[in-house]
Amino acid sequence: MSSQNRIKLCLIIPTLERGGAEKQLSLLAKGLDPAAFDTTVMVLTRSGPLESELRAAGVRVDVIGKHATGDPVAWYKLYSKLKKLQPDIVHTWLFAANAYGRSAAKAARVRAVVGSERSVDPWKGTWQLSIDRFLAKRTQGISTNSQGVVDFYDSKGIARSNFTVIPNGIPPRDPAKDISREEAFRRLGIPLHHKLILSIGRLWAQKGYKDLIWSAEMLRVLRGDISYVVIGDGPERQRLEEYSDNIRAAREVYLVGHRDDAAQILPHADLLWNGSLYEGQSNVLLEAMQAGVVTLATDIPGNQDLVDNEQTGILFPLGDVDRLMRISHQLLDDTDRRNQLILAAKAKIEQQHTVPAMVQAHEAWYRKLLTQ
Repeated sequence: MSSQNRIKLCLIIPTLERGGAEKQLSLLAKGLDPAAFDTTVMVLTRSGPLESELRAAGVRVDVIGKHATGDPVAWYKLYSKLKKLQPDIVHTWLFAANAYGRSAAKAARVRAVVGSERSVDPWKGTWQLSIDRFLAKRTQGISTNSQGVVDFYDSKGIARSNFTVIPNGIPPRDPAKDISREEAFRRLGIPLHHKLILSIGRLWAQKGYKDLIWSAEMLRVLRGDISYVVIGDGPERQRLEEYSDNIRAAREVYLVGHRDDAAQILPHADLLWNGSLYEGQSNVLLEAMQAGVVTLATDIPGNQDLVDNEQTGILFPLGDVDRLMRISHQLLDDTDRRNQLILAAKAKIEQQHTVPAMVQAHEAWYRKLLTQ
């Protein structure tokens, strides 16, 4: 395809931090066929570490610099850049970019304008959902990674016919970066003879860390040989540290903050815990299943798409810390059962969640949009 016939695509997202949606957008932008797509990423609020990866892959990045919830200057700047770029398709990701990006793209008369919802979002109030419904009726579609997200927005008045479900993709692990279990435990500062239970993610209320810390303390009292490590940072860190101290869990609960070596440590976890109150499709669960770590996750939409209960992992009722503790105790002593879950989970990732499959599904969707 000649450069003149390439599809001009603009992807818009609030930031380029290492969040789940940001990682998927980056994988998509880097994976699209450059002979068929001319791709630009516009960042509404601020950049982040993924910008350098995008630029290294030859993807253009433009930062708008929104400074407030309502920022007409940023909207006009975005509108002006879209008028100049004249993309064939604008694809926006997450609420702020969906609101600013879709409205600016419609004003700039972009041929096809679509959004992306990446999570069940109970935090949205009347005005956010009103904006979502208004723009859904005036644009060409919405992508998502989970049937649970479709069900949620359908219940809020956005018809499921608006949605195209494209599961998240995950790149293969790089064996050259592997480290030993001894090295992983040394870096974390935990005893080598302990069982490692791991959680990875931003420290905020949505992730349910208080329940996980309490379950870890009960398991420590029961067994005496576990260390629970949480990799990630966020606004809840101080509160969680105080909670750990108050319930006397701090001796084997480690809040270690953000770590660049999280992917190297992950395969050495004996279990991965996800306590989310709501989700889209968790990249951490995907990464753990690929890395051969048994996952235990809350029985909620999003997690249900990835974890087939008792087959590729374990789902437990939201808030049921006693059940999480009991199942974890059993699994830590049952190597055969853990191996069964690991093999089934790896097979699911290889069959349903590769990056090429995710990218090809987007390419097909984009072409379909331009024929409608």
